[in-house]
Amino acid sequence: MHIEPFDMERMQSTYENLVSFNLSESGVHPMRLEELVGGSDAVARLLDQRLGYTQSNGTIELRQALARLYPGATTDHIEVTNGGSEANLLVTWRLVEPGDEVVMMLPNYMQTVGLARGFGGIIKPWPLRMQESPRRWAADPEELAGLITPRTRLIVICNPNNPTGARIPAVELDEICRLAARHGVWVLADEVYRGAELDGQETASVWGRYERVIVTSGLSKAYGLPGLRIGWIVGPPQLIESLWARHDYTTISPGALSDNLARAALQPARRTQIIERTRGILRANWPAINDWLAAHGPLFSYVPPEAGAIVYARYHHGINSTELVTRLRQEKSVLVVPGDHFGMDSYLRIGFGDQPAHLQEGLARVGELLHELTARAGAAR
Repeated sequence: MHIEPFDMERMQSTYENLVSFNLSESGVHPMRLEELVGGSDAVARLLDQRLGYTQSNGTIELRQALARLYPGATTDHIEVTNGGSEANLLVTWRLVEPGDEVVMMLPNYMQTVGLARGFGGIIKPWPLRMQESPRRWAADPEELAGLITPRTRLIVICNPNNPTGARIPAVELDEICRLAARHGVWVLADEVYRGAELDGQETASVWGRYERVIVTSGLSKAYGLPGLRIGWIVGPPQLIESLWARHDYTTISPGALSDNLARAALQPARRTQIIERTRGILRANWPAINDWLAAHGPLFSYVPPEAGAIVYARYHHGINSTELVTRLRQEKSVLVVPGDHFGMDSYLRIGFGDQPAHLQEGLARVGELLHELTARAGAAR
């Protein structure tokens, strides 16, 4: 079995702690433990936590809290994992066999692409395209219909989408599920950005639209709690049981403290506060990056994101995106994600979820390099 390099994660894990301005992240500024835990009584309960193995698929209390987010789900529909990445790994490992076709909405978080290929799957791209009226990233259901064959095993979507920040509306989710049902194909929806909407309107979930739907998610993006490494899978109980068996071969169980803190975060009133914190950060920071992009007019074109702390901007300069990102890191100590990592050169994914002063200084440095490159190109002519 050959697993190809996961370029984005390898770049981030190598350099994100070595630069002055990390704008490669797609979540918001993380919460502090004190913000999540609260008063002295909560701290005392946390300190009383025994550091043994937890229930390996997540405690009953945590799975109950998660099931409340998905109408009709019970604890038997939930598997708790170490981050959304483990959730995607378990699902892909369980479903994809050599020769299976996997229809992949692209661009996308590229983990599932690499895993599916590693397990012998054949990737069939289903591209999002920029449409003008209204201006948005959108996928064509008719194109999806033409990609599905008797060998198709899985359709993979990311909603809200990474890296574009686009949302797939409910009517299009229904059509995806209708096409999948016609052929008995599984639908995997990574919904980790659900809850991080700039307009405050929760993104439609694919859950409940078809019996072969699987949702993966976690506390990293919409909750600002990536350090807890809590993710989950929602799916039919029989499938969840088989995924639990595979979980026995990976990390076995969530950490006891993470399970405890996740339960606190998912209490209904607390969850509402956390989600509103995230949306408040996005609403406060978006004008700064939107103004910055507008001020650099001819250099960029972009569609404003609907969700997530990311904007996917096309830049109009002759330099390759990986080369540009390398120079930003080396010359300006700023890290962003090159479009190459999503199979699309001449794009940058820029995160805007950090503290405002940090964001603005990082953007200023990106602008400096772009202007320097433009001046050098003009001088060379």
